[in-house]
Amino acid sequence: MTSVRTDRPPDAALVRRPARVRALWLLVVVAVLAALMVASVALGSRDVSWADVWAALGGSDASLEQAAVAKRIPRTLLAVVIGAALGLSGAVMQGVTRNPLADPGILGVNMGASLAVVSAVAFFGLTAPTGYIWVAMAGAALSAVFVYAVGSLGRGGPTPLKLALAGAVTSAACASFVSAVVLPRNDIAGSFRLWQIGGVGGASYERIGQILPFLAVGFAVCLLSARALNSLALGDELAAGLGERVAVIRATAALGAVVLCGTATAAAGPIGFVGLVVPHACRLLAGVDHRWTLPFSALTGAALLTAADAAGRVVARPADVEVGIVTALIGAPFFIYIVRRQKVRDL
Repeated sequence: MTSVRTDRPPDAALVRRPARVRALWLLVVVAVLAALMVASVALGSRDVSWADVWAALGGSDASLEQAAVAKRIPRTLLAVVIGAALGLSGAVMQGVTRNPLADPGILGVNMGASLAVVSAVAFFGLTAPTGYIWVAMAGAALSAVFVYAVGSLGRGGPTPLKLALAGAVTSAACASFVSAVVLPRNDIAGSFRLWQIGGVGGASYERIGQILPFLAVGFAVCLLSARALNSLALGDELAAGLGERVAVIRATAALGAVVLCGTATAAAGPIGFVGLVVPHACRLLAGVDHRWTLPFSALTGAALLTAADAAGRVVARPADVEVGIVTALIGAPFFIYIVRRQKVRDL
């Protein structure tokens, strides 16, 4: 068997990317995100005019077109915050594990959160929206700890390939358990069918308001861990020599990532591959400094999920293709590319 080599030095061009270039790319990403948000509000199963868009943004819903736009606004906002959470959590997981294949979906974190929510609803009658979030975070944390423990077994410790394999097996097992719980229960099967795929349909301002406090905590913890993640990238021994408490860094940053992906899963279902694709793209733009990579990942994740949601509404008119399907179509080939382009060595 083989594993991904992680000891090759980072590209010097990425490390030395000037701050002015990074700032310029950041402005480009913000502009693209803003354009995608406008497109997401304007595009859908019903054609609308720009006059209807502006009227709906002003609070009017006098016509069917304006009502359609008004319904798309919270959907777009939910796609933005969920995409930002997944992109940032993926970047942090890759930094914590020094694993280029790390992603909340690939490492089984999302499906662990899903299993926890489904089990709580089926066996304990959970109905409170905030309860979904707490249960999802607990499931995500347990799944993350389990995958890391299993991936650490054997020679070489938690290598990228072993973590990816442990995550894939855990994700498959959790998905099977979810199906085993849901299928016999006709009372909950319908509501969970689309949620298991992952999507932002049915978004509301109330749902967004419920998840924002949790996301704010997760964003703060992850972004404040940026400097420490830079030290961790040098290796555990060197980071400890620089005075960093390696175990505390890993636990704190991982906690922030778990809060983000657990909350995102509770609100939108297990959406995969955003946390894998986004950090790699952002390192091409911003370099390997986490103080830049993490904000880039949040903004780019928001842009990717917003674009995926808008595309899913356009390509299958008048129906919708759930955003989880679109991100899988994008992310699966990228995952194969990342695996194939890495140099490998024996386990």
